[in-house]
Amino acid sequence: MRTVLKNIISRSYKPILERYLSRTRIYEQDGLRLKIPPEVFHPAFFTSTQFLLDKIIALPLKGKKFLELGAGSGLISMIAAKKGATVMATELNKIAVEYLAINCSANALGIEIRHSDLFQNIPEQQFDIIAINPPYYKKDPLSEKELAWYCGATGEYFFRLFKSLPSYCKAGTIVLMTLCDGCDLDMINCAAQSGGMKLQLLDEKQTLIEKNYIYTIS
Repeated sequence: MRTVLKNIISRSYKPILERYLSRTRIYEQDGLRLKIPPEVFHPAFFTSTQFLLDKIIALPLKGKKFLELGAGSGLISMIAAKKGATVMATELNKIAVEYLAINCSANALGIEIRHSDLFQNIPEQQFDIIAINPPYYKKDPLSEKELAWYCGATGEYFFRLFKSLPSYCKAGTIVLMTLCDGCDLDMINCAAQSGGMKLQLLDEKQTLIEKNYIYTIS
């Protein structure tokens, strides 16, 4: 029954959402005002961002060295910066990088922004907190916009992620990643193991369309 309901909602909701997000929109949250272009994952309409954000803001952020991989709109990074973290936000989508800079400037937040494919353009260093809202569907992305959704036909994103991630962690580093029931969890666990890392389920949340998970990585 849930699958049928999910399909009905997806078919009716998706065209309306696509039309609405076909141009740049203004989004406001926690005293921040962001411009979100069509090519960037919008935090208001996809529950994974808010679910991850809830876990991040529950952490002691003041004075912490914080990295967001694949920052998208930058909402999580910007709120972490407001709460006193020293923040680096990375993105592969060049349009997202451009708007990250625009939005950080407009909100007077000093965030280090890097155009980077995972850790490619990040000097090796250790962070206190790492937040990851990854592209988790198995398909090769064909556009800037699709970079937020697709991890490669065989999940290449995750194998590269877990190969490099240990070099940016130290004892006590908190790594949080959001996933959903529509992705290949077995493949992602395999990728983690190949990098000598382990996923542990922290929380889950059911919506009408999908179930979201938050994992810690150690």
